[in-house]
Amino acid sequence: MKKKENILEVENLSVHFGHGDGLVKAVDGVSFTVGRGETVALVGESGSGKSISAASLTKLAPRAAKYAGGSIQFEGQDMLSLSDRELRKIRGSQISYIFQEPMSSLNPVFTVGWQIEEAIKLHQKGVDRKAEVQRLLDLVHLPDRLASAYPHQMSGGQLQRCVIAMALACSPELLVADEPTTALDVTVQREILNLLSELSEKVGLSILMITHNFGIVADLADRVYVMQKGCIVEEGATRQILYDPQHEYTKQLMAAVPRLHPKEGG
Repeated sequence: MKKKENILEVENLSVHFGHGDGLVKAVDGVSFTVGRGETVALVGESGSGKSISAASLTKLAPRAAKYAGGSIQFEGQDMLSLSDRELRKIRGSQISYIFQEPMSSLNPVFTVGWQIEEAIKLHQKGVDRKAEVQRLLDLVHLPDRLASAYPHQMSGGQLQRCVIAMALACSPELLVADEPTTALDVTVQREILNLLSELSEKVGLSILMITHNFGIVADLADRVYVMQKGCIVEEGATRQILYDPQHEYTKQLMAAVPRLHPKEGG
């Protein structure tokens, strides 16, 4: 299998909070890559540093964060050296984010169609925005009529699809999905994961999936990095990690995935 060209290369990234005795190394020498058209998962429990690593790609980490070392190369650009103005041009247009609570990304007083249009207007000039909204809703398997709906009129799964449509409004090259299914029930989780997998194939999207749950990476991720206490403790092809984990922490995470067990003696 031909190796994919890397769209993202993170090397020895360190992100610290506080100083002196209160220093917290949230991310401590982390390295990972994402290939073009590839889906990569960062897996770890809450506080492992995975979300801070993802936020740091475009310097979206909290203001108190100090980028203490390492480099982030996206399409050959040194992200940590870019100004806020330069980063704003990349956020949304080249790197988009979706989060676990879709309502936090949507304004309750505007229709979904209006909000998707605003995302288009921000980064694309001279396009038919109404037609583009319809195309994006179709891409995420939502009917056109929902363009006139308000967020409170929609289900959690529909809202997350709308957020994905907004994230895709400017044809980004990398989608960062930070726990995108946590707030959804199991059936809807599967639908959203299937949609992300379909989009990766259909539009050649690269995806960085952030999750604490090994159960959702099996069918979606090409490769997995396991994070614990700000460090990557294991990495490899998804199948290799799932069937032959080496690190004790990886084994513990996998043991935490709910399974249906047959009744004893039945």
